[in-house]
Amino acid sequence: MTKIHAISTGLVQVRNAQREARGRGQAARVGHMLFDADWSEWLPVHVWLIEHDEGLILVDTGETSRVHERGYHPRWNPFFRRAVHFSVHPEDELGPQLRARGIGPRDVNTVVLTHLHTDHAGGLFHVTGSRSLVAAGEFKAATGAAGRIMGYLPHRWPKWWQPEFIRFDRRQIGPFDETMPVTKRGDVLIVPTPGHTPHHVSVLVLGEPSYFLAGDTSYSQDLLLAGKVDGVSPNQRVARETHTRILRLAAERPLVYLPSHDLQSASRLAGQRVLGVAGPRP
Repeated sequence: MTKIHAISTGLVQVRNAQREARGRGQAARVGHMLFDADWSEWLPVHVWLIEHDEGLILVDTGETSRVHERGYHPRWNPFFRRAVHFSVHPEDELGPQLRARGIGPRDVNTVVLTHLHTDHAGGLFHVTGSRSLVAAGEFKAATGAAGRIMGYLPHRWPKWWQPEFIRFDRRQIGPFDETMPVTKRGDVLIVPTPGHTPHHVSVLVLGEPSYFLAGDTSYSQDLLLAGKVDGVSPNQRVARETHTRILRLAAERPLVYLPSHDLQSASRLAGQRVLGVAGPRP
C-alpha cells in the first residue's frame, strides 16, 4: 500500500505580494514583492516522502540550515535581502528527518524536484546516490547566466549531483496531456505544471483518493480556489492555465491537493481531505 508522509524542513516567511500577485505587469509585481510591508505568517517548507512497494520516492529536498550562515545567500540579490526570511534548524533538515524515520541517505530510490529554488533543492546533499529527476528547462534556467539573478543557487548544489532530465510521454491523465511515470506500475506520475517557474512540475499519486504533490503551483489551496496567482510567476496566463488543469482533475477524481507552503497541507494529507468528489470548477 502506498503511503505519503509530510516532512517539514523548517519555516519560511515571504511578503504576501509573493503569495498573491499584486500590480499589473511583472515589474510592478516584483516591486510589491520587494517593498510591500505586509508579510505572511511563518509557512512550512514541506517535502513529501512516498512509501511505495517499488521503493522510496522523495518530492523535493527542502531547505538547509546553512541559509543562516553569512554569505550563503548572495547579498547583492534583492530577493534574498528584502523578500524572504527563513527559520531552519539543523534538526529540521531532510537528513535528520529521514534518520528519525529509520531512513538513510542511500535508502531513497528517486528524488523528483518540482523546481530548483533553494527551499526545494537546498537539501540535495542528504540524498546521496538517489536517482534525481528534474525538468531540463528548469536545470538550464538555474545554471544559465541569469540563474543567480533569478534566485537559483547552483553553486550550493553538491558537486556529485548528476540529475536525470524528465522526459514526458504523450500519455494523458485527465486534463494533463503529458506525463512521466516514476513507478513501473504507473501509479506515480510527473505532470507539467508551469507557472511559478516556466518548467515547474508536480507529482500525482493515483489512488482512492489521489494526491497532487504540487510544489509551488500555489501557496495554498485557498489561493488556488480563489484563482490567485503568485507574484513569482513570470507569465500569469500560463500559471492560471495550470490552476485550471488542477481544478479540472479534481472535478474528475477525488484529489488531495498538497502545495509545499500551505499551513493546512499536512492536516489535509492526514485527513485525506479532498477538493471534492465532484470537485470545484474554475
